Amino acid sequence: MAIFETTCQSSTGRERTGILTTVHGTVRTPVFMPVGTQATIKGLTPEQVAEIGFEIILSNTYHLYLQPGDDVVREAGGLHRFMHWDRSILTDSGGFQAMSLSRISKKSDEGIEFQSFIDGSRHMFTPERVIAIEKNLDADVVMPLDICTQYLSERVMAEKDLARTVSWFGRAKKAMGESHQLLFGITQGGFYGDLREESTERIMELEPQGFAIGGLSVGEERQLTMDMLDHSLLHAPDDCPRYFMGLGDPIGILEIISRGVDMFDCVLPTRVARNQMVFTREGVVKISKKIYQRDFRPIDEDCSCYMCRNYTRAYLRHLFKANEMLAGTLATIHNLQFLQTMIGEIRNAIAAGTFAEYKRAFIERYTASSDRVW
Repeated sequence: MAIFETTCQSSTGRERTGILTTVHGTVRTPVFMPVGTQATIKGLTPEQVAEIGFEIILSNTYHLYLQPGDDVVREAGGLHRFMHWDRSILTDSGGFQAMSLSRISKKSDEGIEFQSFIDGSRHMFTPERVIAIEKNLDADVVMPLDICTQYLSERVMAEKDLARTVSWFGRAKKAMGESHQLLFGITQGGFYGDLREESTERIMELEPQGFAIGGLSVGEERQLTMDMLDHSLLHAPDDCPRYFMGLGDPIGILEIISRGVDMFDCVLPTRVARNQMVFTREGVVKISKKIYQRDFRPIDEDCSCYMCRNYTRAYLRHLFKANEMLAGTLATIHNLQFLQTMIGEIRNAIAAGTFAEYKRAFIERYTASSDRVW
């Protein structure tokens, strides 16, 4: 059985729709995956996330390894049972967090040695150890250990990180063996177009079950992101799901979908929700501004989420001002529903052959308001 099938390929562009199949069901693509770092989407119950319509979420291997421990999750019956989520889950490798959150970290051909941000204890992530952890978590889609090359790194460092990432994927694939879990490969190469192309070719030679683009959207200008994405996808096969790691703003989503990306995740929609910022068709607004004190409209009059069906901008502003926990929950529900609705509209537009028109109209409206935050 094929794990991925393209259901509609645009005749005028690279955008497409598809179906990813895991042991926990099918996932329609393009798809945004909410991030549940600690085995939870912050502020929401699994039932609320499912009600919005999400078919797959993401959790973090590094954090779950440190607490509660992957052995605890295994004893609980796996991540699905532990967090009460019966749909698909993707786990990242934790390599990025091991590097960025550690007080001291060290890369070698063997793996990444790091210090826990919780208690300072020292740990070693190797490709084999990460796969063992992810087997204990028992997610549907797993990422191998890789090295996310730092922005503005010299070419020699990007080359070294690329070589290690390819080598580590080979080791991870051997450690995975035959499994119901889907193992994706990750392309790196820093911000060098030829290295990006080389990375894709070398990873694809090892026959991953999916293809992830890593090391982008890490502080660079958006046009550079898209240029490197184009290089990364140049040699990507059509029958492989394409996953952009770490992007979740509406305009960025439109841009990567137009380049043929199928999957993407980001903490942005939930993080900005907790920081009083909500998506609207006219852009992101900060709901705590005084102009919303007596604004009795929903956040977005085109939205059908629980927040917009039942509450007003004025009420949400009041909750934030009063430091009520419900504020973050309602804002998070709205932001996730906004993206889920948008992705559904995009799938429909691709199927109808009108994606270019949809993209143009969405961006024009989204960027027109002078009140939007960004």
